[in-house]
Amino acid sequence: MAHAETVGASLRPECYARCVRDILFALLLFAAPGIASAAADFARKDLTPAPSGTGADAGQSRLENTVDAKAAGRFAALALACVHKEFPNKISHVLNSDADVAPPRELMPAFYGCYDWHSSVHGHWLLARLARTFPDAPFAARARHALARSLSAAHVAKEAAYLQATGRTSFERPYGLAWLLQLAAELREWDDPLARELSSNLDPLEHAANERLKTWLPKLSHPVRSGEHSQSAFALGLIIDSTRDDALRTLARDAVRRFFVRDRDCPLAYEPSGEDFLSPCIAEADVVRRVLPPKEFAAWLREFFPSGVTLRPEIVTDPTDPKLAHLDGLNLSRAWMLDGIASALPPKDARLTPIRANAQAHRDAGLKSVTGEHYEGGHWLGSFAVYLTTRRGARHRAE
Repeated sequence: MAHAETVGASLRPECYARCVRDILFALLLFAAPGIASAAADFARKDLTPAPSGTGADAGQSRLENTVDAKAAGRFAALALACVHKEFPNKISHVLNSDADVAPPRELMPAFYGCYDWHSSVHGHWLLARLARTFPDAPFAARARHALARSLSAAHVAKEAAYLQATGRTSFERPYGLAWLLQLAAELREWDDPLARELSSNLDPLEHAANERLKTWLPKLSHPVRSGEHSQSAFALGLIIDSTRDDALRTLARDAVRRFFVRDRDCPLAYEPSGEDFLSPCIAEADVVRRVLPPKEFAAWLREFFPSGVTLRPEIVTDPTDPKLAHLDGLNLSRAWMLDGIASALPPKDARLTPIRANAQAHRDAGLKSVTGEHYEGGHWLGSFAVYLTTRRGARHRAE
């Protein structure tokens, strides 16, 4: 994978092109639409385009492409390789007694794979999303089998009991629980007998997650503005999009307004931190567009990013380091969040050209990293790629 560059690489011709590319992205904020479009095209020349879209929401994206069956098969293979792979495992586990000493497959029989609980959850979401989108693809039967194996009623009951046990109030909150609600929503929306069975099986754990989040949100006095799992903005977006609990959705929408609508001048130049896979500023804008009407959001965004949005894709220096590899995910999440922001702006808004150019550049760079060559990224980047390429979040609008 082409992640790292040495100091000497700054003398190579392609590095001069990269410098020119960065300058052109800065010019996008001020250039006329035609010039900005040409600059964006040049900036993408050294990035390999993704396949043409024939899958979910094909034709709706303002980005160049969506996912096709071949790419979907590659992403599905990453999840199939890990959802029942127990080790290595980074377990987040509070022990209440000797009885709690057990391997992951016994503690969390539905979601013990993919290195950690939340990655297992969104790995299962990936399989549901792609099997639903490509029901006749070669991978679909294996995906369905993996989902059925994991999401039995007995397994889910044990997961719910684990979540509700003493001392686990903050378990996977909010990131993992928000992804669980996304999995539950995918199964509910999938018109398929197996999906209906698995959705019913998942009910107790979905209910427990809803209740946990409803208890927590009113007590959360400040948003968490990190670029990792604890971040409030991304989780609130997933909750708003996914939960069928009206009270929780209202709490989440109210939290967005309470935490974010008065914010101004987000310091985008300070990003990223070295281990981010979510952008605090871009994620905030992406969740605010879910609660403000389009005109209000367009005005809010002008105050939030008064200098516009200019970013460059990040480069991972060591893809075998599980924390440093987060930057590959940041490229993917920036792409889908920028796509979501663009989807909420008026069609003739001058900011659309630079925002879409930034989204496309991050998309291209991010998808290059989804290879499975290293398990540190392979166990989770496929889910981010599928969330991006199927535009799962971009279709949601403010109510």
